[in-house]
Amino acid sequence: MTEPIPPDLVAQVAHALQRIRAERPLIHNITNYVVMNYTANVLLALGASPIMAHAPEEVEELASAAGSLVVNIGTLSRPWIESMFRAGRAAKSAHVPVVLDPVGAGATGLRTETARRFFSEIQPLVVRANASETLALCREGAGKGVDATHAVDEAMRWAQDLAARCGTVFAVTGKEDCVTDGHRQIRILNGHPLMSRVTGTGCAATVIVAAFCAVESDPLIAAASGLTVFGIAGEMAAEGDPGPGTFAVRLLDALQRIDEGIIASRARIC
Repeated sequence: MTEPIPPDLVAQVAHALQRIRAERPLIHNITNYVVMNYTANVLLALGASPIMAHAPEEVEELASAAGSLVVNIGTLSRPWIESMFRAGRAAKSAHVPVVLDPVGAGATGLRTETARRFFSEIQPLVVRANASETLALCREGAGKGVDATHAVDEAMRWAQDLAARCGTVFAVTGKEDCVTDGHRQIRILNGHPLMSRVTGTGCAATVIVAAFCAVESDPLIAAASGLTVFGIAGEMAAEGDPGPGTFAVRLLDALQRIDEGIIASRARIC
């Protein structure tokens, strides 16, 4: 049986966003080169400070000094895998939040093995993934990869159990988003279908969650806050029925425009 969500959750979302803009936390990203530029701009629009760095000679130093670390396995290579584990261990040692995005887990042996090993050895604070990627982490023989072929509710049944056992928050995204720490569960109803038509929106959701983890000590609240803000931004960007290219630019504008009043009037959390 899950515990009730805080009655002031919407206010907590707004407060955490204010802290991001006041503190401008440094978010260290070891991410895929398809999305580096876009996710860096997403963090800037939100109010955080991004750095995209994967050289093994410097990742430990950067991860130790960051507000949070994002590890995104979208374009893997053996040197990058080494950097991911070096950075993950350094971040954990320095008590820096680690957020894992297991892009494409379940699609190939390399991706699945890397994601599972990172989860096991580093024990990230948060995993942000679609339903198929979540299932690939949780059980054998599941998951197609980047394009989710499973429902969020199916993945949540497995994620809730693993979260309770391992102490990691799972943020499972899809038509609706759901976040669990194994004991509490929050569902976020904000978002827009155009968000699935632009490359990198899942990766963008991950870096936003990481920014909130840098300022909010409760990882469940941080993940739910990040997905709420991103979902609202998606709705704002879709107003006027733009095409995918225009939508991608408007999404950055919307992230910069979001404030306490917009969150209070548009957040749909249960």
